Parts: sequence; structure tokens; C-alpha cells
Amino acid sequence: MNINEAISSRRSVRDYTSKKVDEATIHLLLDAAVHAPTAMHEEAWAFAVIQNKSLLNRLSDDIKAMLASGDDPINPHAAMHGSEHFTTPDFNAFYNATTLIVICGKPMGVFVSADCWLAAQNLMLTAYGYGLGSCVIGLAVTALNTPKWKKELDITAEMTVIAPIIVGTPAGVTPVVARNSPEILTWS
Repeated sequence: MNINEAISSRRSVRDYTSKKVDEATIHLLLDAAVHAPTAMHEEAWAFAVIQNKSLLNRLSDDIKAMLASGDDPINPHAAMHGSEHFTTPDFNAFYNATTLIVICGKPMGVFVSADCWLAAQNLMLTAYGYGLGSCVIGLAVTALNTPKWKKELDITAEMTVIAPIIVGTPAGVTPVVARNSPEILTWS
């Protein structure tokens, strides 16, 4: 498929089968990620790959507890967006995906976050090209940046979790969501 088709067809998948993503495919995704543009060639990204189901479930439970307590500074208005759905016992923050790839930013220049998001886009488009689904899990950012989870995942204290992305085999077809036309503020 060409790049325009991939960009237009890729969807955020929120329902996965239990089929595990193999190590070789994860390496292909990570290789695509590090080929993203990077400001001043800093390559200020690092990755954590989590496939341990028990670990993913514990992290999901911590995320739900954070949301229920209102302790999530990244999602302070979650209550206005149906947060009760995110805290029910059967909700899994990772939609039962078998793989979570966490893109972390190293403390370098001012464009670290942008570089990490460019890497995330490469990773997600490549996953789509291999028939896999992906979705950024913004709900996980606060929990993953706590000392507890950084220690458990061997993420150094000075690094910042930027983009947690689930990857796996979609359990079904994700419907198309209409997009607005670009809002052009000026064209000089």
C-alpha cells in the first residue's frame, strides 16, 4: 500500500485478540520508529517493551485507581468524558493487547517530545503495514511516569514517558471515523 493509503486507513484499535506479537516484528517496529526525523540528530528516544500479561494487568489496575481517585494531572477532566467507563472492574486500559511499547524521551533538547511523537507515528504506520493494530494509551502516561513504574520497568528517573502505544492483532474491524477538513488559519 502507498503511504497516503496507510495514513488514511490506519485506525486506533481498541479490541485485540490474545495472539502475541513476535520479537522479530517488534524489532521491525522499533527500527521504523528510530528512522523518524529527529531535531539536531539527537535521537532522544528510548523504548520499553512490555508483553508480560500480569504486568500489563497490574499497570491497568493502577491506571484505573488513579482515574478513580482523580489523581491524574494529564486527564483532569476525565470525569466529564465518561471516566466511570474507565474504572469499571472489567475495563482493561490496554484493551487486552499483548504488547505495550513505551516511547521515552531522554533529557536533551526542547524537541524531545516532538521527536518521540514522530517515532510513534512511524511505529504505528509500520504496525498497520504488517496487519497489526495500534493505539496510543494516554491514560497510561501519568502512571508510567511514577517512580514505582519507572523502577519496575528500568526507566531511569531522568527519562520521561512520552508515548505508550499498544500493538497487537485486531479482534475485528475498526470503523472509519470522519475527519474535519484542515482548518487553515492563513495562507500568505
